[in-house]
Amino acid sequence: MKSMTCNQLGGACDKVFRAETFEEISEMSKKHGMKMFQKGDKPHLKAMENMKKQMKSPEDMKHWFEQKRKEFEALPNN
Repeated sequence: MKSMTCNQLGGACDKVFRAETFEEISEMSKKHGMKMFQKGDKPHLKAMENMKKQMKSPEDMKHWFEQKRKEFEALPNN
């Protein structure tokens, strides 16, 4: 099991996600982001806007996910 925060995944808070795989942690982060979007949470909305600017193409998105996957895989188990 590994842990990453919302901030580490491009978000705006210190909420910790714990999962066995990057796919699981990515899905947790996505659900959290959708919840914050629905609440109109301004820091998360700003983080989403910044991510949107960074991911202008499918290649940009693929590169970002691969970087985060490597970050996740390099983490120690906890």
